[in-house]
Amino acid sequence: MPDLMVDLIVSLDGCASAEGWPGFWGMEGPEYLTWIGEDSGLQHTALMGARTYRLMSGFVAEMPDDPGLAALTAVPKVVFSSTLRGPLTWENSELGGGDAVAAVRELKRRGSRPLRTIGSLALCRSLLSAALVDRFRVVVFPVITGATGRERIFDGYPDVALDLLESRTFDGKIQLLEYAPRVLDGPPGAGQ
Repeated sequence: MPDLMVDLIVSLDGCASAEGWPGFWGMEGPEYLTWIGEDSGLQHTALMGARTYRLMSGFVAEMPDDPGLAALTAVPKVVFSSTLRGPLTWENSELGGGDAVAAVRELKRRGSRPLRTIGSLALCRSLLSAALVDRFRVVVFPVITGATGRERIFDGYPDVALDLLESRTFDGKIQLLEYAPRVLDGPPGAGQ
C-alpha cells in the first residue's frame, strides 16, 4: 500500500501565504531550490484541489520552460473538485471522482505509487482527519506574517501527535520537519 504524504510550506506562524510577499516569502536559497528539484523528480502521484490546480496549471501556461514546473507536469495528478469539468487541460491530470477521502482511500488500497498533496489545505485537512496520512512534511520559513499572513494552515485540524522522522536545515535558515502523524481523540489524559 503506498504512503500518503501531506507536504506543506509555512511561515513560522503557520500561514501558507502572505499578502504582498513573493513565493517562498522571498527566502528560498540555492540549497533549498536544489532539494526541490531533486524531490520533485521522485515518482509519486500528486493530489490537489481545484484552487491549487488552477494556480499551478496557470504557472505552467505562463512559464512552460521552467524545469521545476516541467517536472510537475510529468507527474500524474489527481484533482478533486466540484467545480472543474473534464477533460483537464494540464497534461497528466485527471479528475478524482466523488468524495476525496473515499477516492484517496481507494488509491491507497489499489495503487503502487506514493501519494503526495500539493497545497490544497482543505484536502490535506480532510485526509488527515480521516487518518489516511502516513507522513506529514512541513517546510518552515523563518518569518512571522502576523499582519499580512493568509491561509492559516492548521485552523480546523483535529488534535494530532507528530513523531519526528526527519529534520534538515536548508541555507542555514529554512527547516524541513517530517513526521508520522497520529490523530488523537483529544488531549492526552483528557478521558481519565
